[in-house]
Amino acid sequence: MAPQYKLSCLTALHMLLCIASAISPEGEALLRWKSTLLNSTYLSSWSHAESTCNWFGVTCGHAGHVTALDLSWLSLNGTLDALYFPAFRNITTLDLCGNNLVGTIPENISLLLTLTYLDLSNNYFVGVTPHQLGKLPWIHYIDLGNNYLTNPDPAKFLPLSTVQTLHLNDNNLNGTFPQFILNRTNVRLEDLDLSGNFFSGSIPETLPDMVPNLLFLDMSSNMFSGLIPSEFGNLTSLESLHLSWNMLSGGLPPSFSMMGQILNFDVGNNHLLSGNIPLELFSNWTELGFFSIANNSFTGSIPREISRWESLQYLLLSGNCFNSSIPTELGSSLRVLDLSNNHLTGMIPSGFGKLSFLLQFLDLSSNHLEGEIPASLSLLSVNYIFLFGNRLTGVINKDFCKQRHLQFLDLSNNLLSGMLPGCLWNLPNLTYMDLSSNAFVGEVTTLTNDASPLESVHLSNNSFSGYFPSLIKNLESLVILDLGDNMFSGTIPSWIGASLSMLRILRLRSNMFHGSIPWEVSQLSHLQLLDLAENNLTGSIPVSFANFTCMIETTPEMDVSAILASFETFGDMPYMYTGTHYSYDGQMDIIWKGRDYTFHKTITLMTGIDLSSNFLSGEIPAQLVNHQALRFLNLSRNNLSGGIPKNIGSLKNVESLDLSWNKLSGRIPPSISDLLCLSLLNMSNNLLSGEIPTGNQLQTLNDPSIYSNNLGLCGLPLSTPCKHDSSSATVLDQPNEHDHELETLWLYYSVIAGTVFGFWIWFGTLFFWNIWRITFFNCIDAMQQTVMQKMVSTWQYDTLFPAFRRS
Repeated sequence: MAPQYKLSCLTALHMLLCIASAISPEGEALLRWKSTLLNSTYLSSWSHAESTCNWFGVTCGHAGHVTALDLSWLSLNGTLDALYFPAFRNITTLDLCGNNLVGTIPENISLLLTLTYLDLSNNYFVGVTPHQLGKLPWIHYIDLGNNYLTNPDPAKFLPLSTVQTLHLNDNNLNGTFPQFILNRTNVRLEDLDLSGNFFSGSIPETLPDMVPNLLFLDMSSNMFSGLIPSEFGNLTSLESLHLSWNMLSGGLPPSFSMMGQILNFDVGNNHLLSGNIPLELFSNWTELGFFSIANNSFTGSIPREISRWESLQYLLLSGNCFNSSIPTELGSSLRVLDLSNNHLTGMIPSGFGKLSFLLQFLDLSSNHLEGEIPASLSLLSVNYIFLFGNRLTGVINKDFCKQRHLQFLDLSNNLLSGMLPGCLWNLPNLTYMDLSSNAFVGEVTTLTNDASPLESVHLSNNSFSGYFPSLIKNLESLVILDLGDNMFSGTIPSWIGASLSMLRILRLRSNMFHGSIPWEVSQLSHLQLLDLAENNLTGSIPVSFANFTCMIETTPEMDVSAILASFETFGDMPYMYTGTHYSYDGQMDIIWKGRDYTFHKTITLMTGIDLSSNFLSGEIPAQLVNHQALRFLNLSRNNLSGGIPKNIGSLKNVESLDLSWNKLSGRIPPSISDLLCLSLLNMSNNLLSGEIPTGNQLQTLNDPSIYSNNLGLCGLPLSTPCKHDSSSATVLDQPNEHDHELETLWLYYSVIAGTVFGFWIWFGTLFFWNIWRITFFNCIDAMQQTVMQKMVSTWQYDTLFPAFRRS
């Protein structure tokens, strides 16, 4: 047994030595680095029990040395400080993109002398872009994009003479065009991406001379200004040029026609203020696939020569000043056509039908187009159709229902009329439909009861009639429903709560709905905007409205500053092109801070309740004011009574509060001063009394009309002062104009009541007892006079001297 035991020990020792010898110096360096990382689940194979060359993400050469390390998109957390670069003497590829790495890029990265490929993009690196990268003798690919890097020292940055691809996009680089790129001619550089930084100044004219063989150049989303250098025409090998979202001015140089290899050309969203599209471009750009000059100020007509670009798939000319008709021929390969926001006239060409198997996106919105929608559009297999904001007339033809691939349809703000084809609701892929602000009439019906994928329906500002459309019950995916400003009647159906469980926005204002608000509306747990204003609704506000959970809790997505920022940035653009697809949230009219606003794109960020101009009665439910996410609450012009809920201050984020024109009584709760975001307040025309609260945001709301026609209120900003004692605030002892108004009002009420009472007694006596006719007349007349005098005297005493009355 002893020899066998010794043999086993020797075998085990040999195995341990073999395993130990499998861990190379590079492996030891990687294990030390791994020990500093968080969320290294994918690196479980990194251990002494496994050969380094078998580790996840590690590639070795013939000699067993690490030649490549690819740990991209693993969500690793940590820094590069513990990674010992001198251990890697044979590595050619280092790919750490798409992680959560932080800190600075170590300077000793320059010791990776064999490195050819470096990708540290999509992390959280900070600090100066290391100039030591210029010491890597064989490097040809560098991607540091989407980090937080700042400018390198140009005096220390050696020319990147071997680099073919350089991506520094989406960082915090600023100043003028990077000088280290211009220090020395680099004939190898083919791909340069500086987009998404803060570079400013002019684009250097010498750039084409320094990098003459560029294939891809992206300087978009910076602050470059001035003219586009005509020398760019010398980049004869250039395939993609992206200069969008800068402040460039002037026109397109005719010399650009020398870029005969160009495939993608994008100078959209600049200040190019001048002239037409040079005709020279149409003869030489034979392979062009993407062309965008959107959101500039080009003028004149859309050149018919565009049809020469036979390979063109994306044509984006929106947001300019083109004032011609649309050419009948625009190229046979188009997939995206955007001519919106111009001054185009005439009719929509019927020739668009020839693009039936190619065109996916068609936007002719916000022009001056007239006539009917051509029947040839029904031949398209288009996914997006935007024709809103024109002068189109006629009806929607039933052939439109042949659009089996249609997902987005916006025909709003035109002069379309007639009834809607019922088949329109059966389009199998339609998710967004906006037919608002036209002249459609009749009831909204459908031919089947099949479920529909519709998520957003806008039918407002037409002349639709009839009851609440029953077909809505089949729209189980509905998120936004706008039926406002029509002539719908009847009651709001109780099934709305159970059938539309995903609904977030419900707008039924300015119709003729009557009856009470069904409590089932409160089953819409995702609801964040409810507008039932200007109807004939009666009854009380359902206490169950407290169930609107999306209105109770504030979420970052509902920040109103984001709404205003989008308002200023995109203006009237209801959608945005991301480069691969269009995002579209639609538009809607909302009474916001007393004014009618049209919200574009960001309507789903707004939160509020508007029940104004109905016949609602009863008290305001105390639970309603627990909705901290509300941005506006409008209950004005109803018959609401009782007091204002004491916890009104719980509406922490409300900016607009309107309780005017009701019968609310009692004191204004002091907690209203906790509404720090309040910028519009209206409590006028009620029966409120006592001293107006002060403090915080209320100090800025100093317009007396906010509290007008509440004859019991006193204190600033009203001219009626209050007198304070140990129990309450009262009006001063001396009678004033306010007292006389109050006295006159009550006197009128008393006279009317006495007159009605006396009339009916007189009538009954006159009818049944003729003998007492004269006697009762005299008696009642005297009694009425006595009662009136006592009532007026008592009221005057209680009003002027309430403290004495209580004592």
